[in-house]
Amino acid sequence: MKILIVEDEASLQSSISEYLSGLGNNCSGAISYTQALEKLDLYHYDCILLDLGLGDGEGLQLLSYLKRTNRAEGVIIISARNSLDDKLIGLGLGADDYLTKPFHLSELNARILAIIRRKSAHGERQIVFREITIDLDAKEVKVNGQLVHMTRKEFDLLLYFIANKGKVISKSAAVEHIWGDDADMADSFDFIYTHIRNIRKKLTDAGSGDYFQSVYGVGYKFINE
Repeated sequence: MKILIVEDEASLQSSISEYLSGLGNNCSGAISYTQALEKLDLYHYDCILLDLGLGDGEGLQLLSYLKRTNRAEGVIIISARNSLDDKLIGLGLGADDYLTKPFHLSELNARILAIIRRKSAHGERQIVFREITIDLDAKEVKVNGQLVHMTRKEFDLLLYFIANKGKVISKSAAVEHIWGDDADMADSFDFIYTHIRNIRKKLTDAGSGDYFQSVYGVGYKFINE
């Protein structure tokens, strides 16, 4: 998952990033309202961890921006403020959850996973597409009940395409989703072809249909026909 951590306390941001990255997530950070807004203008994320008290602005302003621009990211407010009013305002502006500091990082991760499940799979722990089953908790892929071994990036990429089945996904969008902000440093996005080729081979070898379709000059589409 691609996660943006908007937190002006450097040590806390670092701790969260290190913990979530160690679980296989792709984490980016912003220490101010301005920096967060710049990142949101450039990238899309699966989940945003949002502190309310930022040095040059207010986290609630970012929530308003996300709502106004119809963004789909899940948002968890992480704040030392524990008043009911702040919680109601934040949730009313579109936040999915509110976690009061201090908190355990394992609890934060559990809440992130819960939000992703609700948004990508309507609360289900498994996504089923024809003969393909994806277990979001175990991070496993099965074809007709047979386990298909995939790398973390292959798993994330397959999940991304299935969640967007029928839509054309550009190479740059696919790379950005699983490599995060570091995707800008790539000389080209051609290496995404290798990952998709590996996914296709693993799935078809296990008896799945080939649902990836190349769209010349643009990227790929996971067909739903």
